[in-house]
Amino acid sequence: MRHIPNILTCLRILMVIAFIILFVHQQYMICLILYVLAFVTDVLDGFLARRFNWVSDFGKLVDPFADKFMLLSALICLVSVGAFPLYLMIILAVKELLMVFGGLFLLKKKNVTVYADFSGKIATGLFFASITLSLVKLAFTDLIPAAALGIFDTVLTVLYIAAVAMSIYSLFHYAYKGGFIGRKYRESNAYETDNKQ
Repeated sequence: MRHIPNILTCLRILMVIAFIILFVHQQYMICLILYVLAFVTDVLDGFLARRFNWVSDFGKLVDPFADKFMLLSALICLVSVGAFPLYLMIILAVKELLMVFGGLFLLKKKNVTVYADFSGKIATGLFFASITLSLVKLAFTDLIPAAALGIFDTVLTVLYIAAVAMSIYSLFHYAYKGGFIGRKYRESNAYETDNKQ
């Protein structure tokens, strides 16, 4: 039973691969369903791991990869059809690289693991909402009144900018908590030593 979170994580990676293939073939309705299901597995595996203490070294390594793979794959696909601004994609990609290198540094040098805090969770929620709406727009473009498309695009732009802004804020928050900026590293809700797992 304790392997269920890891199974869900692997399933999420497979879903993302299927998402990419189907997106290329413009199967946007199925992509929408897959993305929502993948997000549900993300929430579920995290809940199960925390609730029943089904934490593993495999999960610590692969789950963050699966999360970033899901997010960046969806956004790159949307950029390819002009549904997501390229400049925001570049900003987000740089931010994610910094997060990965910072997380690896903390894990190797200070024996701590990075966990999502409130800002990261808010950013995740905003990205989920905006990507889902973008897929809805692609899947049901013919059914959306022309007059409503402008409003739809405005809402999406606001959501995406808010998501990227919150994501950047989380980067600075992690950097502060991790001792890269501001005061030196101290234990907080954002980080836990491995021996507490």
